[in-house]
Amino acid sequence: MGTVIVTGSARGIGAATAALFADIGYNVVINYNTSEAEALALCEKITANGGRAIAVQADVSKMSEAKHLFVEAKKAFGAVDVLVNNAGIAQQKLFTDITEDDYDRMFDCNVKSVFNCCQCALPDMIHNKYGRIINVSSMWGVVGASCEVHYSASKAAVIGMTKALAREVAPSGITVNCIAPGVIDTPMNKGFDEETITALKEETPVGRLGTPEDIARAIAFLADKNSGFITGQTLGIDGGFI
Repeated sequence: MGTVIVTGSARGIGAATAALFADIGYNVVINYNTSEAEALALCEKITANGGRAIAVQADVSKMSEAKHLFVEAKKAFGAVDVLVNNAGIAQQKLFTDITEDDYDRMFDCNVKSVFNCCQCALPDMIHNKYGRIINVSSMWGVVGASCEVHYSASKAAVIGMTKALAREVAPSGITVNCIAPGVIDTPMNKGFDEETITALKEETPVGRLGTPEDIARAIAFLADKNSGFITGQTLGIDGGFI
């Protein structure tokens, strides 16, 4: 099937995506920054089930470390065919309380990481006249969220980058798409109290939170060779929330 890099894939959406790609036959590069134990456990699980995977530590918000990730991937499996830019952070804060450091860290983790990894992936994809890039945004990047202005802005930037890059690389057989998850049951949302979670379920027309697997299946669809006429799109996976 080829080789996929999933950034931020030790937990949550990234881990579910890495596991699904392994199940359908891809060589999987699991990327993590600080969650080493979870990344190694996922790698061991994939290989125990007959899949092929490696785990690579890299803070992809830094170009030097993103380059290291791609060097290790190519050393193990050859050129990368699919890139899933999933690494990111969230933070709830009143706009007037957001510091310059908060803002810079948000954009480094959520936007610069996408830029870095796309730049690393594209030379081989352009050479091979084939590639799939899927960027993980958020429904808040589409409509904005109170008390998450810097997060919403960073995820909107990912959507803009996706649309522009898709136009630029389409002649080389490369698609670039974006997914905009709704409220997903992941560690990123564990900070919400039970009352908030219940309210979010009630606001979601399908009546539940999304699962990491819901998102992983959509990513796999966009990564499929038969999805070559879909590019520059933002797919909302939010249970009808927006």
